[in-house]
Amino acid sequence: MSDFTNITRVPTPFDRCNGLDALDVLPALPSTQSDLILGAAGCSPYLKGLITKENKWLEEGLDNPDTAIDRLFEDLRRTESKALPNALRQAKRRIALITGLADLGGVWPLEKVTGVLTEFADLAVTCALRATIGAEIARGKLPGMGEDDIADAGGMSVLAMGKMGAHELNYSSDIDLICLFDETRFTPDDFHDARASFVRATRRMAAMLNDLTGEGYVFRTDLRLRPDPGVTPVCMAMEAAERYYESLGRTWERAAYIKARPCAGDINAGNAFLKSLTPFVWRKHLDFAAIQDAHDMRLRYREHKGLGGALKLPEHNMKLGRGGIREIEFFTQTRQIIAGGRDPELRVRGTVQGLDILRAKGWVPEETAHALTDHYRAHREVEHRLQMINDAQTHSLPNSDEGFARLAAFMGREENEMRQDLERRLQAVHDLTEGFFAPDSKAKQIEHSFDENILARWQTYPSLRSERAVEIFERLKPDILKRLSQTAKPNEAFLAFDGFLSGLPAGVQLFSLFEANPQLIDLLIDIVGTAPALARYLARNAAVFDAVIAGSFFDEWPGVAALTKRLDDVLSRETDYENKLDAARRWAKEWHFGIGVHHLRGLVSAPVAATRYAELAEASLRALWPYVVENFAAKHGPLPGRGAVIIGMGSLGAGRLNATSDLDLIMIYDADSVESSDGTRPLPVRQYYARLTQAMVTAMTAQMAQGRLYEVDMRLRPSGTQGPVATSWQSFQDYQQNQAWLWEHLALTRARVIAGDDALGADVEALRLSVIDRPRAPDMVLQEVAKMLARIQSAKQAKFWDGKLGAGRLQEIELIGQAGLLGGAEHARDIETGLRSCVALGWMDAAQGEALLSSYRLFWQMQVAAKLLSEKVIDDADMPDAIGQGGLAFLLRETGYEDLEELRSGINQISAQAAETLVAVLPNVQGDV
Repeated sequence: MSDFTNITRVPTPFDRCNGLDALDVLPALPSTQSDLILGAAGCSPYLKGLITKENKWLEEGLDNPDTAIDRLFEDLRRTESKALPNALRQAKRRIALITGLADLGGVWPLEKVTGVLTEFADLAVTCALRATIGAEIARGKLPGMGEDDIADAGGMSVLAMGKMGAHELNYSSDIDLICLFDETRFTPDDFHDARASFVRATRRMAAMLNDLTGEGYVFRTDLRLRPDPGVTPVCMAMEAAERYYESLGRTWERAAYIKARPCAGDINAGNAFLKSLTPFVWRKHLDFAAIQDAHDMRLRYREHKGLGGALKLPEHNMKLGRGGIREIEFFTQTRQIIAGGRDPELRVRGTVQGLDILRAKGWVPEETAHALTDHYRAHREVEHRLQMINDAQTHSLPNSDEGFARLAAFMGREENEMRQDLERRLQAVHDLTEGFFAPDSKAKQIEHSFDENILARWQTYPSLRSERAVEIFERLKPDILKRLSQTAKPNEAFLAFDGFLSGLPAGVQLFSLFEANPQLIDLLIDIVGTAPALARYLARNAAVFDAVIAGSFFDEWPGVAALTKRLDDVLSRETDYENKLDAARRWAKEWHFGIGVHHLRGLVSAPVAATRYAELAEASLRALWPYVVENFAAKHGPLPGRGAVIIGMGSLGAGRLNATSDLDLIMIYDADSVESSDGTRPLPVRQYYARLTQAMVTAMTAQMAQGRLYEVDMRLRPSGTQGPVATSWQSFQDYQQNQAWLWEHLALTRARVIAGDDALGADVEALRLSVIDRPRAPDMVLQEVAKMLARIQSAKQAKFWDGKLGAGRLQEIELIGQAGLLGGAEHARDIETGLRSCVALGWMDAAQGEALLSSYRLFWQMQVAAKLLSEKVIDDADMPDAIGQGGLAFLLRETGYEDLEELRSGINQISAQAAETLVAVLPNVQGDV
């Protein structure tokens, strides 16, 4: 509880307080309280008038302000409509008096002062609205509404905007309101009558608050923040407002809605409306284009109000002028708009609260956030003093020495010290915010001459079609060319950047991102000069750059469980199923890009990158599966029986993928004797799970706005493409135990349950282990592997730079490795364990095992690196031009060779040794194939 026993400061009286000494209240007060009252009255004619008029109530307010305010609010709620206008004005006087004294005496912090003022505004609007809506209902003018509908205003909702929405009302604020009604509560025939009734109620509500009477006024009320106020009614249908924002809404309106909240009327309808505007206010991608929009708004404000130019204290506007309150608010809101679409925690209304969460999330440096918070509070204190003097909605400093002397006395400060502090704070705010909105754009000295023909054709590219994109890019171009000129091979980097730019479909957002984060240009140049495939991917998916500046791009890898949780959080925020699928693609692309960048920059090795690609795919499947099931079940009922599991096969099961890997999957279900699903459109279980499998495959592979999630291959299921896409548990058991070919048991060595029912997944794993543990004749295993290898060699033509296909390369070694896992009854899934098992089984000696291990490691490193550099297998005739010098350096670094010729020689030598080992180990079966 806050009371006036802890006064920490007292204004110095500037005028004589004639007449106040005679007030009954003063002799009964402690000296500090009477000094506070006399100081306030001696500096503010407005407060002197309030003290004189409300002196009998003042003692109660000083004794226990919180209780006095609660009682005052309760009295207002019980006031009848006829008495409400005067009661509201009396309450306004008392709230103004008690908050003014609490602010002046340091009894309440800024947030408490603005909070009480806002709570009173909320109550005043609520009371006025109920009175005017009640009058409409009593006259039968609001169709279908009765007395019970007064509480929620018959479906009308009042949105508090600006400072009122953020609980930041200043001492003499006007209040910005948007009035809307829920048109769904009325039939089409009643719509126009209802709207007319709401318009009348809104006008009368505003008049009750706004009109100046002998008792004063309550709040200056502004209804002009609604859509297109010149032509729209003061209260409009929510559906019409939503259509306006979807089609015509501007950046300043997005910023305005950061602070919006329903304050009166139908609160639930108001919240539902705000939720419908989420895609408008909070864009899914980092929105750095908002910086230029906000900067343009700042300049328009200054030009319109004549507030530009050098900083001079006399008549300086503490709100809109250089270094003022609006600068801090714009800085905070723009940062929120940039990243709030990706991070809902940034969607807070208050300025101080916004700065704090931006600091905590790494979007604003800690010292900047603390400094701006301190300056914001100091600016608001000055603003309050200026307004308290005459209850004027002013933000301007005095224009005379006497005015400054009065302000200093009111603040209890020495005048020169106050002036110096004001100048220091205003300049500091300007310095902290100006660089964000208008970064230094000095001309860059370019140290290299680039092809003028290529430079000239840039203006024809799709990304530079719009005037705004050209404007931003022209500011960026000198910096880009300077950075390109400083690379090891400027012309090669320049051509690679040209390839990226030519494939970019749009430019405004990305160029704005680069302008706000110049370090990303270096990353882009690094990528385009090293990994053309990744650069082409970037051109198609430029939004993945968002991940680089989101604060956690270079953090420790979170692992499957944390990734699954993060994607689930993303998906749970989307209400529409297709939006969920797009959100999954956007999220996965960012993480996929991050793995590639980490690998490219040497932060992780090829084996670590391969593991991360696999964990990302696993997390994507795990998180998406429940939403696919939920969407499917809405039509056809919940999963019949025990449900289903998704089995990852091949490299996914083994936990090693490359940048372009597809996913080998099997779906297994257990109907548990249930014959059909139980839903509005029930299906037989076999058809149910077949369609569910197809739905899951579509969820992964469908080409959407954000592209595909993954390509999926289901040919490893029992009976291959001839069998059903979903296999029953009973059929799977029987097939694996009685019908499967050896190659299918080899594939089972790397099978792993990825998603679905835990109990069924445990049963599948137990079956896998039982199949692996089954005794087998080693000669039979080697004989079958030799036949498979012969078929592979006769069917596919290998290329030199293909790490997978070819004698002594990945596919052949993985086959013998799986044979080792099966023959040795190994429960592990990795090929290296399988190769060691081959040695333990006596199939090969240690030197032969090491030859295969060396080949396996080299070609995995080469494959993971090459897939990052090129989507297709590189033709040897095109090396090294196909990947450039940067790509070659990356490939050499990953494989441990000094130059291209040494790498070629190493590939030939190691693959030959591996091939010789396989020939020596496996029986000659050519006549049997």
